[in-house]
This record gives sequence, C-alpha cells and structure tokens, in this order.
Amino acid sequence: MSDSPSPARVVFLGGLGRSGTTLLERLLGEVPGVAPLGEVVHLWARGVLADEDCGCHEPFGTCPFWHKVGERAFGGWSPELAHRVLALGRRVDRTRRILTLAQLLAEERIGAAGWPSPRTAELGEYVAAHRRLYDAAGEVADCPVVVDSSKHASLAFCLAAAGVDVHVVHVVRDPRAVAHSWDRRVVRPEDGSPMTRWSPARTSLHWVAQNLSLELLARRGVPVTRVRYEDLLHAPADTLRGLLGRIGLPPRLDFLADGQARLSRTHTVSGNPMRFTVGTVGLVSDDAWRTAAPARHRRLVTTMTWPLMIKYGYRGRLA
Repeated sequence: MSDSPSPARVVFLGGLGRSGTTLLERLLGEVPGVAPLGEVVHLWARGVLADEDCGCHEPFGTCPFWHKVGERAFGGWSPELAHRVLALGRRVDRTRRILTLAQLLAEERIGAAGWPSPRTAELGEYVAAHRRLYDAAGEVADCPVVVDSSKHASLAFCLAAAGVDVHVVHVVRDPRAVAHSWDRRVVRPEDGSPMTRWSPARTSLHWVAQNLSLELLARRGVPVTRVRYEDLLHAPADTLRGLLGRIGLPPRLDFLADGQARLSRTHTVSGNPMRFTVGTVGLVSDDAWRTAAPARHRRLVTTMTWPLMIKYGYRGRLA
C-alpha cells in the first residue's frame, strides 16, 4: 500500500436502510468541499469484485474517479485486497461486536502502544483500509470532507474505536414508514434483481438495534448529530443549515429552492437507486405508508418500537 495522503474529515451517515440516508448524502454532496462516496462498506464486494455501476453510470472498474482513488490508496484495486477487507469485516464489523467495540472506546485502548489482542490488530488493519480509501478519495476529489453512507452502526464503532476522527449523522425515520419500504418490491437498477425484502417484525428489530447502537456511540463521546427524515423533507434548508453548523461545514445551500434540489453527478458506490439521479428533484416526503401499509403491520411495528418512537418524536396509536 502507498503512503496515505492528507487526512480527510469523515462524515458517517448511520441508521437503518430506507431512512433517507441516500437523499441526505446527495444533498450534502452539493455543499462545496464535500465528496459523497456512497456505501463504502459495500465497495469491496459490489465495486471491486462485482464491478457494479458507480453513481456516474460507469462500471466501477472503468470509473476514472475510483481508478485514481485505488491507485493512490493501494497501488490499484485487486481481488486479493477486496477479499482481505471482506474477511476482516466478517470478523470485526458485526452488530454483535458493538458492545466489545464500545468497551474499547471507553478504555481508549486502540491507538495506544501496541495492540492488546489479535482481534484488535484485525480491527486496526480493517480500519486502516477505510482510512486510506477516505483520504485518497478526498484528495482525488479535492475535498477536505468525505461522506460515507454505509449506515451500519458497527462500522461507525470500528472507525471510532480505531481512532478515526469521525462525525456520525444519526438518520431516523418513522419505523412504520421504514417497515413499509422494506416490505415493498423494489428492483435494483444495476442488474434488475429484486432488492432485499424484510418483514415488518424483522425491520422493527433492526430499527431498534441500529438506533440504540448509535445512541450508545454518542454516550461513548463520539460526535453524533441526529437528523429526522421528516424534518429534512419538511424544512430542508433549516435542517441542512443546522447539520452543517454542527459538523463545521459552510451553509452554502444555493442548490435548494422552492422545495426542490439540484443534484449533480456523483461517484457513489452502492446504495438507493436515487444515487443515479441527476437534475432537479422535488423534496417531498414519502408518506404512502399511512394508507398503503396494512393496519396490522402498523400496529405490530408500533408495538415493537414505541419507546424509541416516542423519544424521536413520532406519535401514533396502536390501532
């Protein structure tokens, strides 16, 4: 691996999928000095190995941006590198390891003189690959800030536990809307295959687990800013201005006007099909779940998630 370029600031979008992270990333990507990277956690399998399309519509392997990033960070992409990072991720980047990672954060053991165990050495190697990628992407894009919309709380813990200066944006959406989205049939534009579907019960469990994990991350001293999907759509300028202030970015929002946003081409790997959208888009909240989701599903989700629903300002009857 080549020497790492100047460190890039990392903004990590966390939360359960279908909560609006892709939209938020696209909006942040229009702010000067910010490079949106997509879901970096999937870059190794879907980009390096499967050669899926970048957000610019070029296959990953022929995208000029990602070619330069790979050369600068690793001397080029290779299947061996991708398989190694994926293998490390299966060992350290797991939801079930979050409590262990939280303990490492509390004890400040990572970054001290030497690694206390083989597993934390693997964590260091795993995060070092991401650190090199972030730094190289920031340099190639000529942006001091990169956005990783991987969402997984476990990866946010890995980055923080290994000493990366990361600001986590905790993206929350009404769990009933999230469950309805996961229950729908959606086709992946990359290959026409159906996207993963979850039952309302499974979505509820994951919604609670991811949000509680990000709450724990904040209690461990990591900078975490919460953004609600509904607030982003109802008051995009105010919500973005507040978020940018928290993470120290200039509040230049000239791409927003009259409930619309102008989106330019980006080099994002993996994520919601919206990552391919270019041009003017309306910022309208998707509330189809209120009438389209079966009442029994709404009741189930409410029952399973109501304590956090109330904490995040979502009100609703069990009926």
